[in-house]
Amino acid sequence: MINLVPLPYRRVSVQPYDGEMTESAIRVHLLGREAYRRTDFIVLRRDQATAVVSVETSDRESLFSPINSVEILSQPESTVFIDDSDTDTGNPSALAKKARDVGVGREGTLVVQGMYAHVNFIHHPDPLVIRILDVAPPEPVKLYDLAQRVLSYVDDLPPIRFELERIDLNDLAAGHEPEAFLVPCRSGGLDRFSAPIFFLDERPERRQNWLLIGCERSLQFHRHYYGDEPPRVEMCPRQLVTNSSRPTLLKCCLLEFDTEIDGHIVVTPWGSDLKMVEKAIRQLVSTAAPVND
Repeated sequence: MINLVPLPYRRVSVQPYDGEMTESAIRVHLLGREAYRRTDFIVLRRDQATAVVSVETSDRESLFSPINSVEILSQPESTVFIDDSDTDTGNPSALAKKARDVGVGREGTLVVQGMYAHVNFIHHPDPLVIRILDVAPPEPVKLYDLAQRVLSYVDDLPPIRFELERIDLNDLAAGHEPEAFLVPCRSGGLDRFSAPIFFLDERPERRQNWLLIGCERSLQFHRHYYGDEPPRVEMCPRQLVTNSSRPTLLKCCLLEFDTEIDGHIVVTPWGSDLKMVEKAIRQLVSTAAPVND
């Protein structure tokens, strides 16, 4: 029952309830009552107390049929109900994020009246944690931002939470004092460099005595432009990743057209779009077991 999110959320009925919030009282209240044929779960509300119940009927063809089985999923002491019109209750990851935000952990249940006033719940939230390793600047960090956007519209994936690990170009430059720096392309936020900055994609006319902060592809460009290899600080996420047992999403510019799976790591091309990032996330979900804090 970990990460239980009923979809579509029309499977969830919300009903007022005046009785005792005990398992026996709830069973007596529901057994034999009619349920709509699409109702699989009932959220019972008495003042601020909430319980979540799974129900079954013997006839799912008739419009209504008597309830013949009741399972109490959560009682008031482990259930939180909130009203948040910004939460998409049809999105498991959105519900998992809201559960984390309000402090509902793996042993609890969160019920949300969310977007369009629709109600749904997540029972025992325990999302798959995916690390995203990416370079900054620019801001927002592109791969992380694209992945979050994917989660905003997909509803057929289990709950997922992303953790960003930044490779900051300013940090890579720290401690080096060359006459100049060479980075792959122009970007705002390079404000802690100790020497002038040149941009490889602009193909500076004159070769400087610079330190290249770049990857193997940048080195290939430099060889083509200037016929030599400068001193270099590695910035490729694929080369800098540690702890390869964690589900990880990263990008590498040596890939151009498709993703690549390397154990628990999925690599996307540097210029990935939403469609390719979605594919990478699905590959991680299919190959990685949940990793939790």
